[in-house]
Amino acid sequence: MKIHSTLYLCLTFPLVAQNYLEPLVLTATRSEIPLSEAAYSVESFGAEDFLENTVRTLPDALRYTPGVLVQKTAYGHGSPYIRGFTGRQNLLLVDGVRFNNSTFRGGPVQYWNTLDTFSLDRFELIRSQGSVLYGSDAAGGTLNAFTKSADFQNEQEGEVFSHGSAYYEYRSNGRGSHLGRLETQTGIGGKFGLHLGVSAKEFGDIEDSAVGLMRGTGYPEQAIDARIDYAIDTRTTLTFLHQNFNQDNVSRWHSTRDNPGWTHGSSYTLPGSFIARDIDQERSLSYLRFTHENDQADALIRRVTGTLSYQTSSETEFQIRTLTDLRRQSYEVDTLGLDLELESAVAGGALVYGVDYYHDSIDSTASRNRGSGFAFDITNRPVADDSSYDLFGAYAQYIRPIGEKWELTGGVRFTHASADLGKFYDSNTRMDHSASDSWDDVSASLRAIYKVDDKSMIFGGLSQAFRAPNLNDLSGNLTSRSGMNSTGSLEVEPEEFLTAELGYRENRERSGYSASIFYTHVSDVITGVPVVSGSGTTVTTNGSDGYVYGVELEGYWEIFPQWTLSGFAAWQEGRTETPAFIGGPEIDEYFSRLLPLSGSLALRWDHASMPVWIEGRLLASAEADRLSSGDRGDTQRIPVNGTPAYAVVSMRAGYNPTEKIQLTAAVENMLDDDYRLHGSGQNEPGVNAIIGAKYIW
Repeated sequence: MKIHSTLYLCLTFPLVAQNYLEPLVLTATRSEIPLSEAAYSVESFGAEDFLENTVRTLPDALRYTPGVLVQKTAYGHGSPYIRGFTGRQNLLLVDGVRFNNSTFRGGPVQYWNTLDTFSLDRFELIRSQGSVLYGSDAAGGTLNAFTKSADFQNEQEGEVFSHGSAYYEYRSNGRGSHLGRLETQTGIGGKFGLHLGVSAKEFGDIEDSAVGLMRGTGYPEQAIDARIDYAIDTRTTLTFLHQNFNQDNVSRWHSTRDNPGWTHGSSYTLPGSFIARDIDQERSLSYLRFTHENDQADALIRRVTGTLSYQTSSETEFQIRTLTDLRRQSYEVDTLGLDLELESAVAGGALVYGVDYYHDSIDSTASRNRGSGFAFDITNRPVADDSSYDLFGAYAQYIRPIGEKWELTGGVRFTHASADLGKFYDSNTRMDHSASDSWDDVSASLRAIYKVDDKSMIFGGLSQAFRAPNLNDLSGNLTSRSGMNSTGSLEVEPEEFLTAELGYRENRERSGYSASIFYTHVSDVITGVPVVSGSGTTVTTNGSDGYVYGVELEGYWEIFPQWTLSGFAAWQEGRTETPAFIGGPEIDEYFSRLLPLSGSLALRWDHASMPVWIEGRLLASAEADRLSSGDRGDTQRIPVNGTPAYAVVSMRAGYNPTEKIQLTAAVENMLDDDYRLHGSGQNEPGVNAIIGAKYIW
């Protein structure tokens, strides 16, 4: 389907988030506040939003968020570009525990898909928050995913409770997909609660009207999660959580011979060449948390939270490039974390302060089969073996009202990062070597709120972000883009970011909207640069300065009782200067995968007296033809002449016949258009019928 560019202006303004009731948010300040009092651009999504919008993965949950481009290298891998940044330049947290580790590579990554959305109670996305509260990597955005619990404190005091739910979802597209979830909660109200959950998903191969059946895009996935909350007394809570996730045989379909290429008008992608390229991922997280609150007016410390966490993550990539060139890369990361957070009332304001420390231990290996069996390959480890990485931070943020109209927020963080590379291959000496390095940083933030009246406010300020080179920057050795070899360098220096933002937020009785503009300046961009002009190998290096700026709009309007119009619109521009090749001249070019003019418009009807709703939605994007040199060379994913514009129509509905049964249905891409999210490795599914049923006891 082709749409004239002027039509986008008519269809994508103004728009909104999923939930019109104002939620409480935690991530913006590390203290629970109403969303309307946050001095940042914030999105909050709950478990019901995931079900109603038929969310398949965590990145998918951001598809209706202004300023976010959801890129999918594979059907089972997704990476949001938040205000122009992705991968290791965005920070993911789970209940405030740092999810990012030192092996995260540049560009779009797959790691966010290892968090099961069925296990989440809600999440919060803070755009351009900076590094003060959560440390390195928080350049584009910080997403904090909050896990489900038994919610024992809202049960009848002293009474035994037990409840749970079972959910099943079927997706018709291609060979069909089956998703299931079983969870239960039990405990004693006000005393303790136990939550247990298990998810199993079998995704089938997808198809669209142009490419047809995309063989190999399906994959299996399993996850378990458990959480115990225990009240030591009315002020003190102990929490233990464990979750495990496993994903197998996710095909980088664009690289393989199953990809025949795609033509859409004057745009086209090239077919893949590998026989197979599959990735397995497994991740676990366990933490023990102590929380004590003191609500006495004269309390020196109002709240203290201590968290000890342990995470493991592993990845194996298997490539069959030819019948006589088979490669296997794998690594495992063990992460020990310690967080201590305190809050005190100081001089009429609130001071949040603390320290955090994360230690990564990494094992890495590779093997290759040239026709006579697999043997260890010293030249091809994905990152340096027998390595470690340490990240320490100390921070403080102070929030203080000034009169009745103003509120100021100021903060500062000190960061120390150090890397110890145990064994990495040096192509010059053809031997293993070791190395170490460290970096220090001080980042600050100053934000303000001006309350125009009790329904509207202006917010904005400056936020610094910092990203120290990680082990992948220093020693990475991976296949990227369309079969290009990407290697690290010991010479890279930290990236530094400064974001200025100005926004307006208003919530009336029957309407609400927000608008924001931002400008991010980045120094010493860490990027991959060809070894020589036209080379198939890139080396990580620092470019010069760059910038990204953009506009984001969202809103909702209750046109009539029962009828609500909502949606969003966004657009970005950005450029950077990077060497054309190592030692070559610098070139001024677009940021990679810039968000084109894009947005969505939804009309929802809710029955006046019955639990029934129906929603129609248009999701649209202009042509993405502002390409970097790397984008232009990524021809298996990004079409020559740019990613075509699209406009996709979907319908969703829900009905709760009883208090215990919830039914949902959807038809996505009703017109069976062939389209691709910019930068992705395959087209999105064609027409796709989805049915879901949840039973609650």
